[in-house]
Amino acid sequence: MFENLTEKLERSFKILKGEGRITEINVAETLKEIRRALIDADVNYKVAKTFTDEVKTKALGQNVLTAIKPGQMLTKIVRDELAALMGGTATDIKLEGNPAVVLIAGLQGSGKTTFSGKLASFIKSKKGRQVLLVAGDVYRPAAIDQLKILGQQIGVEVYTEEGNKNPVQIAQNAIAYARQKSINTVIVDTAGRLAVDEAMMVEITAIKAAVNPSETLFVVDSMTGQDAVNTAREFNERLDFDGVVLTKLDGDTRGGAAISIRSVVNKPLKFISSGEKMDTLQVFHPERMADRILGMGDVVSLVERAQEQYDEEEARKLKKKIVKNQFNFNDFISQINQIKKMGNLKDLASMIPGMGKLLKNVDISDDVFKQTEAIISSMTPEEREKPEIINARRRERIAKGSGTTIADVNRLMKQFDDMRKVMKMAAGGRMGMPKMPRGMRR
Repeated sequence: MFENLTEKLERSFKILKGEGRITEINVAETLKEIRRALIDADVNYKVAKTFTDEVKTKALGQNVLTAIKPGQMLTKIVRDELAALMGGTATDIKLEGNPAVVLIAGLQGSGKTTFSGKLASFIKSKKGRQVLLVAGDVYRPAAIDQLKILGQQIGVEVYTEEGNKNPVQIAQNAIAYARQKSINTVIVDTAGRLAVDEAMMVEITAIKAAVNPSETLFVVDSMTGQDAVNTAREFNERLDFDGVVLTKLDGDTRGGAAISIRSVVNKPLKFISSGEKMDTLQVFHPERMADRILGMGDVVSLVERAQEQYDEEEARKLKKKIVKNQFNFNDFISQINQIKKMGNLKDLASMIPGMGKLLKNVDISDDVFKQTEAIISSMTPEEREKPEIINARRRERIAKGSGTTIADVNRLMKQFDDMRKVMKMAAGGRMGMPKMPRGMRR
């Protein structure tokens, strides 16, 4: 999302790095470039201007001009101010009441229904609560079917009333149903609407008054850029929502909405979402996003995602196998599947400091493991269990079965063997990590 902005900000800081002597003039020049970079990323002009003025005040107040490494100090100030601009710290979703009601609102096509499913999955898995999804969009015929499909995917019941065209009534009846079934969380999906459509705005206001939600979330498509911020402001004036959700962050977006929205509507950005998969919803952490914007990565989020797939007992068993040099292709494919569950590979790689810049023009497909999986799938159970028995004839058969070449199979076998050696040394607790084997450098 922020690739272009990150690159331009790095260029801005080079103005300071390239100077033998730091002056108030070239600090001002750096901030001018930062402001231009923010505006190019579709950040609200007033927000960008106020931001750089604040950075300048902080920078001059902290003696950046006389600092040993002024470029680094200014980078830190920009990072801290960016985090503050986006809200400072993460804001948790409020789930109060019996049941807790979450009302979803937004424009047509903003991704409300998909988000409703993702949020239900998040609350069920992360909060350990029972969830009822409510099909409150009575105008789009496919909306109810879409919600039903999402509900089946995540194992959450969907409340519908065929033939009832009154969303206020449907929402009230759904809450009564939830109480009867002892379901403690209700998520009400609603129809998309424009802020200028008076009848539709009256309707969403009536739904909110009727269900008294503990949380009203405004869902906005990040690809609409500055329009997203303006729409949020218009909705907030009528609905007084509690938080914002930015969707479609995997699309062609400059990211300005994420930076501007908190400052313009004075409501926290609570979630960010990308893709169609139900596990791609993330709590919005302003400080982590600031790090990513400045190319510093986001190791904390990467570790959290890894921990979600981490099974301590399995890890212990795996370590024993590695130490005994018994790590096999079944274990290898299991590790690949865990990595795939963590999300988009390029997104994961960008969380490692410095990697975002290296991968800027590199296309990392989610099918990157496809060939490896095909080769392993073409092995017999015995071959996967005992890789050492795979001789030349077996490799030829595996290549034919997987639609690859013998060279591809040989390359995988070499990489696998090198990886086993590295993992054994690491698991054995030897001091120092060996260099990455040549076969793994790709």
